[in-house]
Amino acid sequence: MKHLVEVEWLHEHLQDVRVIDCRFDMSNKVRGKVQYEQDHIPSAVYMDLNHDLSSEVKEHGGRHPLPSIEMFIQLLSSYGIDKKTTVVAYDDQAGANASRLWWLLTYIGHEKVYVLNGGFSAWKQAHYETTNEIPMFEKKVYTASIQHHLLVNMEEVRERIESGAEGYILVDSREPIRYVGKEEPIDKVAGHIPTATNLFWKSNIDENGKWKSTEELQVNMAHLQGENEVIVYCGSGVTACPNIIAMSEVGLRNVKLYAGSFSDWISYEENEITKKAD
Repeated sequence: MKHLVEVEWLHEHLQDVRVIDCRFDMSNKVRGKVQYEQDHIPSAVYMDLNHDLSSEVKEHGGRHPLPSIEMFIQLLSSYGIDKKTTVVAYDDQAGANASRLWWLLTYIGHEKVYVLNGGFSAWKQAHYETTNEIPMFEKKVYTASIQHHLLVNMEEVRERIESGAEGYILVDSREPIRYVGKEEPIDKVAGHIPTATNLFWKSNIDENGKWKSTEELQVNMAHLQGENEVIVYCGSGVTACPNIIAMSEVGLRNVKLYAGSFSDWISYEENEITKKAD
């Protein structure tokens, strides 16, 4: 697979890559860092979803706005990462947070970035070494090449809906019960963005916490084939990213992230909400 590596590969190439621990618990926002400090893959550094992979929450922009690209690049540099560095991200949330880092690196033009299949649990289950040592690296210069075409904002999504534009599809990555508006445990409004279809991001993951095969993902994504543009969102722009990885794995092109996602959409009172499957 193009964007995933197995624990066996990482163990063999550990000295040649930069490993980034992205564990984060939405219900306990310090747990991920505490877990990292207790036990992590050797040489791994830590990136926090709220502090490093997102920026401050404001009136608009959603619950996890994209981080300042300048600050993100400075963090990469401090971890000894430049454009030539191979980066492997992992978490213990079925790849959700690691995929966010994958997307951010892809957005700034980084080519050699991967997600660890199965995450930290798979590493532990393979009985590979872990450590609590915090590594230090010599700072490098990172030169970004922003891929603006990978991102859309609220106005662009609304324009496509209101104009009745053809050749694009809007994909909601949340679980079906939230998509139809039957239950909403996080955001203040239930439902989904008009015209969106539902593709729960965890449908890409098997019962063992591993990503499904390319053939299985192709079946999952069959209804998206032939679209000129695919726009993906979730609740806050995080769990849309594993769907984007899966779409890339099966060869879909022109896939874009609506980073603010549903939590940004509902921050505009004039935006319509749908509470049933389209």
